[in-house]
Amino acid sequence: MRILVTGGAGFIGTHVVAALRAAGHDVTVLDLLHPKAHRTAPEGGPLLRADVRDAAAVAGALAGVDVVVHQAALVGMGVDLADLPEYAGCNDLGTAVLLAGMARAGVLRLVLASSMVVYGEGAYACPRHGATEPAERTPADLAAGRFEARCPACGAALEPGEVDEDAALRPRSVYAATKTAQEHLAAAWAAGAGGAVAALRYHNVYGPGMPRDTPYSGVAAIFRSALQAGRAPRVFEDGGQRRDFVHVTDVAAANLAAVDATGRAGFRAYNIASGRPTTVGDLAAGLAAATGGPEPVVTGEFRAGDVRHVVASAARARRELGFTAAIGLAEGLREFATAALRA
Repeated sequence: MRILVTGGAGFIGTHVVAALRAAGHDVTVLDLLHPKAHRTAPEGGPLLRADVRDAAAVAGALAGVDVVVHQAALVGMGVDLADLPEYAGCNDLGTAVLLAGMARAGVLRLVLASSMVVYGEGAYACPRHGATEPAERTPADLAAGRFEARCPACGAALEPGEVDEDAALRPRSVYAATKTAQEHLAAAWAAGAGGAVAALRYHNVYGPGMPRDTPYSGVAAIFRSALQAGRAPRVFEDGGQRRDFVHVTDVAAANLAAVDATGRAGFRAYNIASGRPTTVGDLAAGLAAATGGPEPVVTGEFRAGDVRHVVASAARARRELGFTAAIGLAEGLREFATAALRA
């Protein structure tokens, strides 16, 4: 198939492009090379350098395309609310321009890079009240070290569970709000154009080629950069935050599976996760052990917009896409400990 990959020069995008090409697909890459993701021009195959918000460039890139894999986005927590217009422009306006171009070109299959951040907090249960949406963690609670989510009815600590794709979307950050908007735009496009959308909700992706030394990096890269500089990783809260860390090679395989799956009309979301959750503290300790670096320091610090636990159910992707993550965390961290990072 002929496939357009937007953001194909980025961290995840390069792995997706490699997997698609290895499977025999004809891949075109469109990437702006945004300075917050690219401090140097990437090496590799041909690249159409253009902004996904440029309707003319998008129209040219879509000629003859069967499927679009939309990875292009400004990612991460950012620095502060001054980033809001750029996030909305890159992520949401860019997606709208792309979808409009697809409708005009008659390209009706989309694989959308979404994120687990659309959920906000994950799934929880109260010992007394059952499945419960947690009360918001206030700055006063966090400053006092009360990190666990609480039941809004009785105040009891909640037990985290697996969040599935039918959970309500409750974004807690600017980035999360833009990813949620991307999903809504794609769903509206699918309904109006008769298109098929597979929205892949990536959980915490790590692996070779992650960007380093930037507030837009993931926590794994931040820890790795600290260790490479001889510093102890600094773990926020008490380190007990539960996440699902999935290797970028598995994420690329999930994109290939979504491309190869029969595209049914409409919008369908999938958690892309390892299915083997861990804590942020254990991630830092495992990475420190793998690099031979200093042990992590648990700081008690916190950030507005962070959530306590997000653990995925990977059942739908396994059932409908035939995707199961193959790389365990211990194996992945051994590789990641010495892998090249993106400048």
